[in-house]
Amino acid sequence: MSKKPIPDLPRSELEHLIDEWIFNERNRKIVKRRLLDGICYEPLADEFDLTRQTVIKICQRCCDELISHI
Repeated sequence: MSKKPIPDLPRSELEHLIDEWIFNERNRKIVKRRLLDGICYEPLADEFDLTRQTVIKICQRCCDELISHI
């Protein structure tokens, strides 16, 4: 996903960080489904009617944003 891995945080803390720092609602939902629920890129792409590559880019950008605030 991201160049730097997300530190191993408790689910509640990670969810709080996502809610606090990912402002776009769709992106927030995608990242929660990926990081908290462990859903793979392809099912997320289908669920959100996006390409797999778009979902990967969203996850990478959001993870970079989260890491910058940890």
